[in-house]
Amino acid sequence: MEKGVPIANLFGDEQKWLGKTVIVQGWVKTRRDSKAGVCFIEVNDGSTLKGLQVLAEEDKNYAGLLAKVTTGSAILAEGVVSASPGKGQRIELRAERIHLYGSADPATYPLQKKRHSFEYLRQIAHLRPRTNTLGAAARVRSRLSFAIHQFFQLRGFHYIHTPIITASDCEGAGEIFRVTTLDPTRPLAGGVSEDPYRGDFFARPAFLTVSGQLQAEIFALALGKVYTFGPTFRAENSNTSRHLAEFWMVEPEMAFHDLGDDLEVALAFIRHLVEVVLNECEEDVEFFGRFIDSELPARLQNAAKSSFEVITYTDAVDILKRSREGFVYPVEWGIDLQAEHERYLTEKVFGGPAAIIDFPRALKPFYMRVNDDEKTVAAMDILVPGTGEIIGGSQREERLEMLLEQMRLKGIPADDYRWYIELREFGSAPHSGFGLGLERLVQFVTGIPNIREVIAFPRTPGHAEF
Repeated sequence: MEKGVPIANLFGDEQKWLGKTVIVQGWVKTRRDSKAGVCFIEVNDGSTLKGLQVLAEEDKNYAGLLAKVTTGSAILAEGVVSASPGKGQRIELRAERIHLYGSADPATYPLQKKRHSFEYLRQIAHLRPRTNTLGAAARVRSRLSFAIHQFFQLRGFHYIHTPIITASDCEGAGEIFRVTTLDPTRPLAGGVSEDPYRGDFFARPAFLTVSGQLQAEIFALALGKVYTFGPTFRAENSNTSRHLAEFWMVEPEMAFHDLGDDLEVALAFIRHLVEVVLNECEEDVEFFGRFIDSELPARLQNAAKSSFEVITYTDAVDILKRSREGFVYPVEWGIDLQAEHERYLTEKVFGGPAAIIDFPRALKPFYMRVNDDEKTVAAMDILVPGTGEIIGGSQREERLEMLLEQMRLKGIPADDYRWYIELREFGSAPHSGFGLGLERLVQFVTGIPNIREVIAFPRTPGHAEF
C-alpha cells in the first residue's frame, strides 16, 4: 500500500516541503465547493490538530469521485505542496490524484461541522477520537505515557509487570471485581456447605487488581527501584467527574527511601511530565487553553516552575476550619479530605500545587508506616489546582510487629498475606512508593473537566460498552 507523509511533518517544516509532490492519507473533516470549480477539502490524519487543505479541481481525472468525498470519508490525495493564500494556513496541497478508500453517508455520519456535547460523543466512542478535543487528549495521553517511562528509566528504575488477576485487595476497602468461571445459573452440586471455589478456575477467590503496589514491593526489596504501569480496577459505585471503574496507574516503589525521599521523587515526576506537555504538546495545549480552560497554560507554567507547598494534614485541617468557605462536607480532624477541600487549598490558599503529609492512621491502609505519635502515618497526597489529588503515596511499614498490629486493627487476615509478612521477616528494609492515576494527570494537563473524556472507553457504573 502507498505510504503518505504525516500531516504533522508537513506543518513541522513547511519550507522544506514547498514545491514537492507528496501523498497524504486521512479523513475528511470538511469540504467546500466554489463557483470556480474548485473543491476545498480539509483532511486530517490524527498526527496533528490541524487539517491540511486539499484543493481538488473539477476538470481533473478524479472529478467523478468528488461527489463521494464527503465529511468522514477516508481518502488519499497526491499533489504538490504549495503556498496558500488563505487565512490561517501557509501551505496547501494541490491534488493531482485522489483515491477514495471509504465513503461516509452525510445523512447518517454522526460527526458534523458543529460542536457536539461530550455526553453525545460518549455514545459514539468509536468515532469520537476524530474530534479535535478527543484527538488532542489522545495525543497528550500518548506522549505522557512515553514520558513516564523516560523519567523512570533514566533514573535507574526497573519496569516490572504486576498481575491483573490477583488474590489480594491492596486497599482493603472491598471495592473489587471478582474473577470467576463459575456459572451463576447453576447451583453447586454439594449444596451450600461445599467449598464455593472448589470448581472455580483458580480454586480460590480472585479479583481484578486495585493496585500493583504490594507485588511491586516484592521487587523493590530485591532490585532497589522499580515501577509498574498498567490498568487497575475499582468496583466503586461512583459517578463523579474524577472516578472510573477501570483506569491506569503508575506505581514506583523504592528501597531505602523514606517519606521525604518519596516526596522528592514524586514532585520531580510531576514537574517532568508537565514540562514535557508544555514543550512537546504546544499545539494541543494552546487548543485546550482556547476551547476548554483559558487558565490552563498559566496553571501548567506555574506547576512546572513553582515550589510545591508541603504541609501536614493537621495544618491543612486547621486552615480549612479557619476559612469561611461553606463546604458541603464539614471539616474535622480525622475526616478524609474531599475534592472541594483539596481545590480550596490549591486554588485559594496556595495558588498552586501542594503536598499534604502525615495523615490520621485510621484513614489509611494497613501498609503505611506508623509515625512516632502513633496517631498518624507517613503518608502523602499531592494536590493540583482544578483536579485535586493526583498522587497518593507513603513510606511502607517495614517493622514486623507494627505491620501485624496494623493488620489486626484493620481486620486484614494475616494468613492471606503470609508472603507480605515474610518480606518483613527476611531482610526487611525501609521503602516507599506512590501511585499516580494517568487519567487524572491527563485531566490536569488538558483542563478537561470530566475523566470520561481522557480515556478511550470509560467504564463507569452501568456502562461497559465497546
